[in-house]
Amino acid sequence: MKGLQHKKISEIDGNDPFFNSLKEDYSEFCSWYAKKANAGEEAYVFHNSRKRMDGFLYLKLETDPDPSIAPPLPPGKALKVGTLKINAHGTKLGERFIKKIFDHAMSHKVDYIYVTVFEKHAGLINLLERYGFEKRACKTSINGSEHVLTRDLNLVTGHVVRDFPHFELADKKFYLLAIYPEYHSAFLPDSILNGESHDILEDVSHTNSIHKVYISGINRTKCLKPGDIVAIYRTNDGKGKAYYRSVVSSLGVVEEVRQIKSFKNEAQFIKYTKPYSIFTIEQLKDYFTNKQKSYIIKFTYNAALKKRIIRKRLIEECLISTRTRWDFTQLTEKQLRWIAKEGEINESIIIHQA
Repeated sequence: MKGLQHKKISEIDGNDPFFNSLKEDYSEFCSWYAKKANAGEEAYVFHNSRKRMDGFLYLKLETDPDPSIAPPLPPGKALKVGTLKINAHGTKLGERFIKKIFDHAMSHKVDYIYVTVFEKHAGLINLLERYGFEKRACKTSINGSEHVLTRDLNLVTGHVVRDFPHFELADKKFYLLAIYPEYHSAFLPDSILNGESHDILEDVSHTNSIHKVYISGINRTKCLKPGDIVAIYRTNDGKGKAYYRSVVSSLGVVEEVRQIKSFKNEAQFIKYTKPYSIFTIEQLKDYFTNKQKSYIIKFTYNAALKKRIIRKRLIEECLISTRTRWDFTQLTEKQLRWIAKEGEINESIIIHQA
């Protein structure tokens, strides 16, 4: 057993040494864990390739305010991050868990998310703040005082990362961006296709991360601007006609586009690209030396389409022209909206819908 799984808490070993630090922080942890296990509740758990636990996430929907939090949290439907622990080891596993928190929040249409964190866990606090969480209150208990961080899901700042997974359509451009099948699912794990093996979803940075780096040799991609929306198009896998096998699987938002010549040296280029790209260090070194792939596109992985859309429908119903290659082609807002609707992504992710 390895990878990220959603399991009943009763099936997760509460005596695993992974939980020792939580037992030290929270005197009532053992009784809390037993109560949740007996109630049949579930949590996310991550086991590494050595079958050791490296992550645990328990989420709870709330409508009644916690009286131990001051000042009180706002009224509304909240998603409480009841328990979150990650053994950080440089693979962006924290981002993978953050994405799962947002997935639940969007699914249940909550007004805000909140989490309580002791000040000593600075790394976790920094991670949460990166994605728009702010310190709003304190929670006092027998265990001491904790920061209460909240993320208002009804507020949009215009910042690509702090607004994740929301995105705006106003004053943006939209594009279809192709990716080869051999890279697709390890790069975009929530967009894995039916029939593909989940064994490809390894505990590596480019799989776990909310951020992705796409390295392009297409000159036209230099027109991309921060905030533009890309629909990821997985090209034909060779197991049949592209008409039926090529699909749109995901939506992302551009953070920035850089030319390869903007990096001072190879080390700077690899530091920027390696955590977020599918390529090996050897491939990256070759790209930097030969500069055949000149454009570095960094984007956030905002939504996996629940229903993948085949090329046939994109031509016949979405009316995407075949006069230009689909390696990189511009879409209209109407076409982007059609993809989002037919792909059955959560409608609340898109801001300012008409």
